[in-house]
Amino acid sequence: MKKQTTRQTLLTTLFMLALMCHSCEQKQQEEAKEIEKEVIAEPKKPEYFLLRPEVEKAYGYSHAVKIGNDIKISGAVSMDGEGNPTAIGDLEQQMKNCYADLEKILNHFGCTFDDVVKEDIFTTDMAQMLEKSAYRAEIYKNGFPTGSWLEVKGLALPEFMVEIELEVHKSE
Repeated sequence: MKKQTTRQTLLTTLFMLALMCHSCEQKQQEEAKEIEKEVIAEPKKPEYFLLRPEVEKAYGYSHAVKIGNDIKISGAVSMDGEGNPTAIGDLEQQMKNCYADLEKILNHFGCTFDDVVKEDIFTTDMAQMLEKSAYRAEIYKNGFPTGSWLEVKGLALPEFMVEIELEVHKSE
């Protein structure tokens, strides 16, 4: 009788171990499938935005491209709807015009300047840009983004004195 009880206990123990191993293996397979789902996420399709479609098509660029939560915005310059330079010789007004266009693009995507993570400024006159840069505090009220300021020999047209490009991250 004792031998039979021991055998039953041993068989029961082996059965329980087999059941536990199967359960663990099944759980690992489920976890692997979850990880696979996360890794094989559908690629996000780019969303293109043209602020001045005719001008941008003529020059061969899109003013902004959004992929997922990230938006890249091409350099804004001071121009009218036909692509003609405005505020010629007035760097501060050109800068304000750039930010006005950038705000239109941000608004299109439901963003504000608070969502900007990088701002690069290209200017043909760094000394004057430094003098007029205080205006940026009116734009970035909750902290400045990262970025670079570069003095360049020239921009797309000789009348342009400043060009500002942005990178944006929109949290969900």
